[in-house]
Amino acid sequence: MVLPPPSSRPSPGAPGRRAVLLGTAAWCVATAACSSGGKPSPAAASTGTGSRTPSTASPAGSASSSGSPSVSASPPDVLPGAVPWRPGPGEIEPAAKLAAVRLVEALGTWPVGKGGREAAAARVAELGVSDALAAQLAQESGSLAPSADAAVVRVIDAQYGGILPDTASVLVVCDQPTLTGSSVHHGGTTVDVRLSRDSGGWAVTSLHPAAPGPAKALDSAAREVLAQSRIELPPASVADIRSGAVHGSALRAMLQLAGTYRLSVSVVRSGHPLDVFGTDRPSDHPLGRAFDVWRIDGRPVVDPATSRSLITSFMRAAAAAGSYNVGGPVRLTGGATANQFFSDDTHHDHVHVGFSS
Repeated sequence: MVLPPPSSRPSPGAPGRRAVLLGTAAWCVATAACSSGGKPSPAAASTGTGSRTPSTASPAGSASSSGSPSVSASPPDVLPGAVPWRPGPGEIEPAAKLAAVRLVEALGTWPVGKGGREAAAARVAELGVSDALAAQLAQESGSLAPSADAAVVRVIDAQYGGILPDTASVLVVCDQPTLTGSSVHHGGTTVDVRLSRDSGGWAVTSLHPAAPGPAKALDSAAREVLAQSRIELPPASVADIRSGAVHGSALRAMLQLAGTYRLSVSVVRSGHPLDVFGTDRPSDHPLGRAFDVWRIDGRPVVDPATSRSLITSFMRAAAAAGSYNVGGPVRLTGGATANQFFSDDTHHDHVHVGFSS
């Protein structure tokens, strides 16, 4: 889905300048996140090939694949330090991902006393975004800017929801510990960040955060997926499954694949474009009939050092698990149908596993 340009955006500068501003300003915002509550925790910058997963991004008691986000009583200085995400090798458009991630990091990271939409808009404006667009993006941030005293976004993965020459969707998958009083809440979300490209580089135009819906009573397949340690799920995907809106075919395939592989899921249902990007064809994701995997056995799909045979064997295993539509960075032949396997730039950084029912 190609979005119209925003009504107000900064005038284009020299090529690459916006990316520099985004990176510098976001670093300043991120490193201030814990300064008011005590000494920030030391942390190395994360990259596209070593992003944290839900099991390591937060202290004990954090959201996991086996239950709801938890709340623990903690003093302010245990709020994790910000870890700015950086793309690793093999990215097709790293500047697009950086622009999306820096925007999300700025919106979702603030020190004590700097919460609220107005403060969020001010942080976005510091990235070189016009005041009007910054206010729009702050209003569109959803649960990314909750009512909390302080918060830190730690990006798990940044994945394409779609990439065309001048427009893109980047799905920013993140943990977000928040502080309210003396309690730390371990949550997170996935944001579909839309961008356009002009002579000044990539610029964010709108945000579409995940909205998984309320939790419901679960069937056995959903409970098994949430309890399976070989399936790594980010917060929004956990909430998707707990909502009861993920189809059994997708859940059973995850369990079958976990018998052979450790799979790090990036997106299941919410936080994904409603239509296949750039078309009017509905995506299987919002229908609860697809999931994306960004890492297999601990190896990122986007990393050129990851074995192509590992990726292709996983793709064939996904097809054997019932997927009618398996996409990834490698174009395979020999499927049950002519279109069972596909590859394009959007799926250069993950494996898509879709189901027709």
